[in-house]
Amino acid sequence: MSRNVDIDSVRLTDKISVGVLTRLFRRDLVDEVIAETGMKEKRSRSLPAHVVVYYVLALALFFGEGYEEVMRRLVSGLRFLKNWSGEWKVPSTSAISQARARLGAQPLEELFHRVAIPMARPGTRGAWYRSRRVMAIDGVVLDVPDTLENNKEFQHSKGGRGESAFPVVRVVALGECGTHAIVSAALGNWSTGEQTLVPQLLPDLEPDMLILADRGFHSYKLWHEIIDTGAAVVFRVSSTLVLPVLETFPDGSYRSVLLENKRQSPIRKSAKRSGDPVAYLSKVGTPCRVVEYQVPNRGSNEIYRLITSILDYAEAPAPDLAALYHERWEIELAFDEIEIHQLGHGRVLRSKSPEMVRQEIWGILLSHYAIRHLMHEAADTADVDPDRLSFIRSLRVIRRHITGPAEFSP
Repeated sequence: MSRNVDIDSVRLTDKISVGVLTRLFRRDLVDEVIAETGMKEKRSRSLPAHVVVYYVLALALFFGEGYEEVMRRLVSGLRFLKNWSGEWKVPSTSAISQARARLGAQPLEELFHRVAIPMARPGTRGAWYRSRRVMAIDGVVLDVPDTLENNKEFQHSKGGRGESAFPVVRVVALGECGTHAIVSAALGNWSTGEQTLVPQLLPDLEPDMLILADRGFHSYKLWHEIIDTGAAVVFRVSSTLVLPVLETFPDGSYRSVLLENKRQSPIRKSAKRSGDPVAYLSKVGTPCRVVEYQVPNRGSNEIYRLITSILDYAEAPAPDLAALYHERWEIELAFDEIEIHQLGHGRVLRSKSPEMVRQEIWGILLSHYAIRHLMHEAADTADVDPDRLSFIRSLRVIRRHITGPAEFSP
């Protein structure tokens, strides 16, 4: 039996979503997040909150396009299908900016926290070291428009060549190395150190994770905060960090201890006076295992020095950890995907106020996660390493589906 649909009751804005990404950003989930963050409209608008959420995601997929052009891309297929009634014109840039301002950043941030979780399955290639999920922590800075409001909130970076042309936002993130999925992030300004932002990532750490990080992230306090979550750690540390050799293992690594900075000198003096420094340090210090190695054919004699919370050398032999540490570059590649392919190399974010900057960044992270989720599904189906798939080709596929007659949920 056929049923006539009351076309007059259907609004175009009820149809808008982000095509192939709708499986992740379901309309009911978007509406739920909007309601929980207190951003639900009290009156009907031509740009309701759920449309603005999808629009911000589309901005991250079509970074080089103008505000109105991105909206046209969202509605072009729906206009072709003509499955709504009433007049609806593409809002002006000013109207879209006002709608973004009404929405704010919180719904996008909450949506990211709801959706962005580790996606690798036990069989996903390149995502695991034995039973541990390989993750990495690193940071990136993004340029934002040089407006009065942005300059009050953010700062220009400073270096050997002077001050940067634009204020910057610092983003520190937790990424899944095997899939390039960014699953947690914290935002700050230039003067906010990366170590300062990392504690915001801790609630997303899980006991089965192995966390990789460069030497800029190591601190005694942060080491304890991470291992207290149950996750294992492999940090690169400075060659000047004093790490006494307490026991040497067959794989070439050695047992040592970490000491709180303020107590290092008195503890070492007490250890010498004790008559048995090894036993004393083993009792008062935080245990760790040290791996030192060189990379051949690099034209330098640089020694890489890693510390790990995995104390059993049989559980994670030194050669494995040396090879594993360099998987940390996978999160750098994820940042490159965002900066070079999504945003376009050297481009400045669009938003002229701090709240909109944060909204835009959460939208960029959500869109990147969605692209990577699609790639993971494709790789899983074909039983290949996700690294073998092209990010830019996947991005182009998604762009084509959004601009075709598939803006609504398939």
